[in-house]
Amino acid sequence: MFLALAVIMGYLEALVPVVPMIPGIKLGLANFVIVLVMYLFSIREAAVISVLRIILVGFLLSNMSMILYSLAGAALSLTVMALLKRIPYFSIYGISMAGGIMHNIGQLLVAGALMGFQAILWYMPFLLMAGMLAGLLIGFLVRVSCSRLKSITGERGF
Repeated sequence: MFLALAVIMGYLEALVPVVPMIPGIKLGLANFVIVLVMYLFSIREAAVISVLRIILVGFLLSNMSMILYSLAGAALSLTVMALLKRIPYFSIYGISMAGGIMHNIGQLLVAGALMGFQAILWYMPFLLMAGMLAGLLIGFLVRVSCSRLKSITGERGF
């Protein structure tokens, strides 16, 4: 169910660019599902759904290079979020923002390796700011969703 939701969110995101002049900036709607799964279940389930979503959406809507960019971003993002989640001082907002930023850094590393890092330096501030803002939004949505889901099931929210 969560994989289907992530694929649908990825499809919706592909339809509507957030900033048409700057490619690659998205709201992270599909990442909402990944962070939600990470908090409801575990990082392992989130990673499986993330990889499957990237491959499915990549083959349906994109190309192999976009799959490579997305996998790099997801791997770095999930790794950092998993590490930060173990530290009690980080809230869902901080973890999600770090995930958004690291997702973009992962993609920038791939772009830099393919095109040269000088070619992407101008792009970095835009993507990092977008990752931070999208992460904040996703963190808020996950917090509200988890609280509501846990209240329905009788578990304590966070």
